[in-house]
Amino acid sequence: MTFDLLMAASDAAVGAPDRLNPVKLFLDADIVVQAVMVGLILASIWTWMIIASFMLRIGSISRRCDSYEKGFWDAENFDAYQRERRRSELPLGKVAGAGLAEYKHNAASSTDPEGARQRIALAMNSAVGEEADKLSDRLNFLATVGSVAPFVGLFGTVWGIMNSFFQIGEQQNSSLAVVAPGISEALFATAIGLFAAIPAVIAYNRFSHRVNGFEARLQRFADKLHAALTRQLEQR
Repeated sequence: MTFDLLMAASDAAVGAPDRLNPVKLFLDADIVVQAVMVGLILASIWTWMIIASFMLRIGSISRRCDSYEKGFWDAENFDAYQRERRRSELPLGKVAGAGLAEYKHNAASSTDPEGARQRIALAMNSAVGEEADKLSDRLNFLATVGSVAPFVGLFGTVWGIMNSFFQIGEQQNSSLAVVAPGISEALFATAIGLFAAIPAVIAYNRFSHRVNGFEARLQRFADKLHAALTRQLEQR
């Protein structure tokens, strides 16, 4: 009998996988755990799409704004430079356009220089906030994934472990061999949750810093233009 037990253990060892198989873990999991995994995988894919698109977008905008700002301050006529369509669509162009439009309106009709200065500043500050909001539009999704994905994965794990214990009761067998596969599948849900959450948190923190820096750049540009425009108002 001892020989038979040794042979059975040997056959089990030969047939046992020597590494984890994520596809098999997914296919063998409970339907609820599978749904959790699918949701987390889709969230992870969307997260990486946002990361890639934001990196390309912020890089392109920064380079174009560098060129715009240099040409803007070198131009003899701000309004003529601003009227070019390709330039006016940039964030710096939107801020400059808001300030110049308010300047022209007040220069033509206002006799209150102090009020004009305030209105020009408000117009450009509003444009700065609007452009920063546009740039950070989809970053909230990264924050949501970073904070929620681990708990969603944990839900899948808890459900899978509950199912494993249910199988113990059904089979009247508390052997580790009975519950180990179910627990492995359940823990895989937590692993996917962490896989989705960690890049999302890192990207959100990094991109939020980039957006804040870009917003500060827009604000400095607005302050400098505000000084130039109010100087022209005072000379009228």
